[in-house]
Amino acid sequence: MIENILQYQFMQRAFIAAVLVSIACGIVGTYVVIKRIVSLSGAISHAAFGGVGLGYFLGVNPVLAAIPFSILSAMGIGAIRDRVKVSEDTAIGILWSVGMAIGIIFINLTPGNAPDLFSYLFGSILTIDNSDLYIMFILDLIIIATVFLFQREFLAISFDEEFSKVLGVPTEFIYMLLLSLVALSVVVLIKVVGVILIIALLSIPAAISKQFTYDIKKLMAFSIITGAILTTVGLLLSYIFNLASGATIILVLGITFTVVSLVKKYW
Repeated sequence: MIENILQYQFMQRAFIAAVLVSIACGIVGTYVVIKRIVSLSGAISHAAFGGVGLGYFLGVNPVLAAIPFSILSAMGIGAIRDRVKVSEDTAIGILWSVGMAIGIIFINLTPGNAPDLFSYLFGSILTIDNSDLYIMFILDLIIIATVFLFQREFLAISFDEEFSKVLGVPTEFIYMLLLSLVALSVVVLIKVVGVILIIALLSIPAAISKQFTYDIKKLMAFSIITGAILTTVGLLLSYIFNLASGATIILVLGITFTVVSLVKKYW
C-alpha cells in the first residue's frame, strides 16, 4: 500500500515536507514549550497571514512574503513587551487580530480570487510544490545554524531570563532572536497545517517528548522523531479516508498526547 501511495509525486513531496516540518517544530517547539510562549507563537502565526495577503497583492509567492512579515511581527511583540506599558497578553491579542485583518484587506484589494487561500488558513500538505520544499529546507538550515551558535544563550533565557541578564547574557537580543526563529518556523509550517493550527504542531510534539526527558538535546531529538512519525501517520490517514490533511495531523498529535499523558499518569 505504501508503495502505491509513494508512486504519486505529490505524496513524495508531502512526506519530505513532513520531515522538514518536524525538524523546525522539534527544535523551536522545544523552546516554545520550555519558555511557555505558545500563545505568543499563535500571535506570530496569525500575524503571518498579513504577509500571505501581501504576497497575493504583490503577485509573489505568499510564503516568501510571509517571511519578513512574520519576523517583523515577532520583533514587534518583543518590542511591545519591553517598551510599552501593556501586558504581554494584550499585545498578543492586538497583533493576532491586526495581522489577520491586514491579510484580509490585502486579499480584498487583489483583483480576482485567491484560489488556494484556504491552504494557508487550514493547511494543505498535498499541494506543496518544489519551491515550497526549497524554502522549507533553507529555513530549516537557518534554524539549525542559529540554534547551534546560540544554544547556551537560548538555554539560559528559557529557564531564567532575569538571572541570565545578571550573568551578562544579552537577553533582549536573544529573546528577539528566539521570536525570529518562531517566525521562521511558522513560515515552514504554514502550508502544512495553516496559520489556524500552527500552535498545535509547534507545541504538541515537544509536550509529548517533555514527559520522558528534561535534557534539552534529547528533548529536541525526541520532538523531531515524534513529529515526523505522527505527521506521517496523519498524512496517511488523511489520504486513506479523504480527510483534510492539516486537521487530521493535528488530531493524531492531540490523541497521542492524551494517550501518552494517561499512560504516564496511571501506569
